[in-house]
Amino acid sequence: MTTAQHKIGSGFGAKSTADDVLKGIDLTGRLAVVTGGYSGIGLETTRALTKAGTRVVVPARRPDTAREAMAGIDGVELDELDLGDLESVRGFADRFLASGRTVDLVIDSAGIMACPETRVGPGWEAQFATNHLGHFALVNRLWPAIAAGGARVVSVSSTGHHTSGIRWDDIHWSHDYDKWEAYGQAKTANVLFAVHLDRLGADHGVRAFALHPGGILTPLQRHLATEEMVERGWIDEDGNMLHPELFKTPEQGAATQVWAATSPQLDGLGGVYLEDCDIAEPAPADGERTGVKEWAIDPEQAARLWKLSADLTGVDAFAG
Repeated sequence: MTTAQHKIGSGFGAKSTADDVLKGIDLTGRLAVVTGGYSGIGLETTRALTKAGTRVVVPARRPDTAREAMAGIDGVELDELDLGDLESVRGFADRFLASGRTVDLVIDSAGIMACPETRVGPGWEAQFATNHLGHFALVNRLWPAIAAGGARVVSVSSTGHHTSGIRWDDIHWSHDYDKWEAYGQAKTANVLFAVHLDRLGADHGVRAFALHPGGILTPLQRHLATEEMVERGWIDEDGNMLHPELFKTPEQGAATQVWAATSPQLDGLGGVYLEDCDIAEPAPADGERTGVKEWAIDPEQAARLWKLSADLTGVDAFAG
């Protein structure tokens, strides 16, 4: 399969911060929707974008927590959204569209990781439903504002996508649930979503990207027991980070998604997976968890997932 997955030499890297990639970029008058924009790398994304002049709308499942986290940040507005509840997605989108505004940037940063088996909606597996289906429905419902703004849409994936492709025969884990493989499937879905959205949206001036932000210790790890993080070598028994060189700070972790959403270096490009503020290379055959797996950028699987997601959510901005 031919691929556009090759580095472009952006000049940035793993240690670059969101402020670094925005240096010299004026985003005054732009509007961004950032899910998860009040926690972890999402909060750093909100801070960086507002400092560059962007108005940031942060839809939050926990509005009180979000309000407290974003206190003191100018240029932010808060609304309510639960990505695991399609009626909540509809409500947020309807309220936003009623404002008559267009969207310049969408950053789908919210997500859950390695949670115990949980069911939402009509019995959907929670990681696939929240990380993928909720964002799929949100972008499709916001499409009139996204298309009018010629927006960039950024889907935050991870190296977790190396763990699993799409389990077409049992996408909602009706048996033998594995929290890490379920997370991997959801992260693969995030990449495939960007691949097909870019294909559909390019003629409207809308481009889409997916990315791995890097390893960052944030509230994303809330479902992991201390013992499990110790076993993985992330922290010691007192909660201290064991290998700081292996992890990014939240400011560094936010950099790739901010770069994806704003960099003029990506003008005319789309449908690719990024890491360390550059386009990623294809994953090596030796199994090293770097780059992007072929199954995550396969256009046929991307189209198949889009149709399945439209059927499940009942939303498709491109139908008909």
